[in-house]
Amino acid sequence: MPPKPKRTTKSLQDKTIDIFEGMTIVELAKLAGEPITTLQDIVVNVGEKVTSEFDPLSIDVAELVAMEIGLNVRRIHSNEGTDIVPRAPVITVMGHVDHGKTSLLDALRQTSVAAKEAGGITQHLGAFVVGMSSGASITFLDTPGHAAFSAMRARGAAVTDIVVLVVAADDGVMPQTLEAMSHAKEANVPIVVAINKCDKPAADPERVKTQLGAEGLELEDLGGNVQVVEVSAVKKTGLDDLETALLIQAEMMDLKARIDGPAQAYVVEARLDKGRGPLATAIVKAGTLVCGQHVVVGSQWGRIRAIRDGMGKLTEQARPAMPVEIEGLKGLPMAGDDIVVVDSEERARMLSSGRKRKFDKDRLIKINEERIETPEPTEEGPKRIEMPVIVKADVQGTVQAVTDALKTMNSPQLFVNVVHVGVGSVSQSDVDLALACGACIIGFNVKCPPSSVGMAATRAGIKILMHRVIYHLLEDIGNMIVDKAPGTYETQVAGEAEVLSIFELKGRSKAKGDDVKIAGCRVMDGCVSKSSTVRLLRSGEVVFEGCCLSLKREKQDVEKVGKGNECGLVIRDWDDFQVGDVIQCMEQVIRKPKFISSESGAVRIEC
Repeated sequence: MPPKPKRTTKSLQDKTIDIFEGMTIVELAKLAGEPITTLQDIVVNVGEKVTSEFDPLSIDVAELVAMEIGLNVRRIHSNEGTDIVPRAPVITVMGHVDHGKTSLLDALRQTSVAAKEAGGITQHLGAFVVGMSSGASITFLDTPGHAAFSAMRARGAAVTDIVVLVVAADDGVMPQTLEAMSHAKEANVPIVVAINKCDKPAADPERVKTQLGAEGLELEDLGGNVQVVEVSAVKKTGLDDLETALLIQAEMMDLKARIDGPAQAYVVEARLDKGRGPLATAIVKAGTLVCGQHVVVGSQWGRIRAIRDGMGKLTEQARPAMPVEIEGLKGLPMAGDDIVVVDSEERARMLSSGRKRKFDKDRLIKINEERIETPEPTEEGPKRIEMPVIVKADVQGTVQAVTDALKTMNSPQLFVNVVHVGVGSVSQSDVDLALACGACIIGFNVKCPPSSVGMAATRAGIKILMHRVIYHLLEDIGNMIVDKAPGTYETQVAGEAEVLSIFELKGRSKAKGDDVKIAGCRVMDGCVSKSSTVRLLRSGEVVFEGCCLSLKREKQDVEKVGKGNECGLVIRDWDDFQVGDVIQCMEQVIRKPKFISSESGAVRIEC
């Protein structure tokens, strides 16, 4: 019989299985494709008693066992409960940058957030509750529209019930509009279109509807089921119609959730507060999150010390569709992590350490795969330069967005290596790390470092870039990459000369060599240099390429002859000149890469 094929580590890393509370070892072994005895040994190692392979496992132990094998897991929670009640809809506002998403929310809740945003564009994923004039409450998520924040928009679509797609009436469908539509479709979330800026003279809502219809969105006006509302955030018109459309959509969905039992929650954003430590902004999906519970968030754990609502007020518990900020975690979680409630500190520690081991193992596998896939630079081509970077930002989601944007700027000539990321202002330890690895430090949306840290960086020659707007940051980094990149050598035409006549030197002595033919030329463009390679063109085709043996102007040896001047030129190993031939002077130049920024905000380095 042929030997059983071995599974590679990569295939295990990519495999994801569903786990649930009360699953047996037999069910887990079937999903994982592992022997029952192997799983029983792992269960014993994590401190659980095993009497039979049909004993139910807790969902936490099932996750630990799966991670020990090397699998990814997806928790399947039961929605059954004794107390199921209607809940408020969670609505994400998405769309292209500067189409008025935040201004529309400001108009709905009578505030002015957009004016406080750096550069007038949203760079965070904010969550808050808006009380409508009808008395209903809606939880809103505001997502940034810049191309660099794609991951934030994907997270917003994943946790939401309805997506409000904001399109400017005077601008129409743009790249991030299409991206938002794809995120909503992937998450299987209904869309309500809000055509904003209808008060502008150049507004053309009908053109926007036609564009959306052409992109496959089934609008009500075209016989579909997607509602379209024309609004103006500045004039505050159409807001009641938008509210009605959202409530109708929510009513059709019949949104309900259990409020008893442990909570299921989703981290929207995470930041580090100087006085309160790691803070996570979360939205509860089901159950009730209670102060004092032990939780595992990604690979971090902690005991909830305080829960604050959207207004910053302390509350004892959080119910479904309620955005809250929790404190008490031991470390900073990643935006997008699930919050898992566990029954003891021991279980929280065990699950957290298991997830950290799995995360570190996957990270090492990924690094090794990248090293294998990246070809080594050849001796002929230019070496790939590495530019180490340290990224510090105000919240975890922004750190991820900036890091992802920097990785898109990698090129065959230069590799942007993000050696460290963190939340909070630039510290002395960041400067020490930058000095050790020769990195530059990027501080995004954080306070300027203390003067002592700034002076230490200056003395060490460490560059610190402080920015509050993503456009300016990417432009700065792009210019730095262009400066540091080695460039590629290219051969280009430095000058052209036309052969007007041919002279022949005869009767030379044997010591001086054979007879010589000289091409009498006029330089038509650029300049002709004696040290450069030359090539002879006849009827547009290259007939010879070599080096210049002699270059004279008015019987004087010269190094260069400029445009419009006449000269005599001798080419080594070539004497078959004809009147009308073109002699091109070639030179090697270094072509640097170009930093290109598109209208949508996407950037790239073109070599």
